[in-house]
Amino acid sequence: MGKDLNKNTDKGPGLHKEIFDPEKSNYQKYCDMYIGKKGLIPFLFYEFSITFLGPLPGALGLFLRKKYYPILFKSAGKNVIFGKNITLRHPHKISLGNNVIIDDNVLLDAKGGEASGINIGDNATIGRNSALICKDGRINIGSSVNITTYVNIGTGKNGNVTIGNNVEIGSFSHFSGWTYDITDSEALPSATGSHSRGVIVGDLVWIGAGVTILDGVKIGEKSIVGAGSVVIKEILANSINFGVPAREVRKRVDK
Repeated sequence: MGKDLNKNTDKGPGLHKEIFDPEKSNYQKYCDMYIGKKGLIPFLFYEFSITFLGPLPGALGLFLRKKYYPILFKSAGKNVIFGKNITLRHPHKISLGNNVIIDDNVLLDAKGGEASGINIGDNATIGRNSALICKDGRINIGSSVNITTYVNIGTGKNGNVTIGNNVEIGSFSHFSGWTYDITDSEALPSATGSHSRGVIVGDLVWIGAGVTILDGVKIGEKSIVGAGSVVIKEILANSINFGVPAREVRKRVDK
C-alpha cells in the first residue's frame, strides 16, 4: 500500500499556512498578502489601481499609471515608467528612484515585517516578467542597473541582496538569497524555514544570461560572469568567470 500523502500536509509549502489560516477572514488574508497596509482607503485605492489602471494599454495607460501608481509606494522619484500588469505586494515598503522603468508583468514583492523592503536606485530598469521577492528580507538595487527579462531575485528572512551601480544582469538569471534546511526528510524545505547569508554584487559587474547565484556569494566589482554559470563562491574583482561551478578564467585589464 502506498504512503499516506495527507499525513504531512502540515509540512507542505509555507505559503499555504498563510492563505488558509482559519483564524483570518478572506479580506484579512488578501490584505496581508497583497496590500500590507490596514484600512479601507488603502484597500480601495490598491484595488482601483491594479484592476483598472494595471492592464490599461497604450499611452493612456502609461500616463495614468505614472500619475497614480507612485501613491502606492513608500517613495517614487520623477519620471518613473510603469508597464502593464505589474504585480505589487506591500508596495508601501518599496522605494523607487528617478527615471526608473518597471516593465510589463514585473513582480515586486516586499512581503514580511516592517524591516523588509525593496529599494531601486535612479535610472534602473526591471525588465519584463522579472521578479524581486522579499521573504522578510531586503533587496537593494543601485543606480543604472539593467535587470533584463525573466530575472528572479529573492532573499530570505533577515537577509539582504545588494546590487551595486552600473550592473547588467542577463535574462533568466536567478539570485537565490536564501538557504533552506534540508535535513528533515518528512517535510518540504520551504515548510521548515530558511535563513539568509545574503548576496552582494559590486559596481560595474556584468552577469550573463541564465546565471544562477547562490546564497552567501559576493561578486567583486568590475567582474564578468559568463552565461549559464552557477556561482557558489566569491567572485574576485576584475575577473572573468565561466562554468558550473563558475571559476576564474582570466583577469580583466583596466584601461
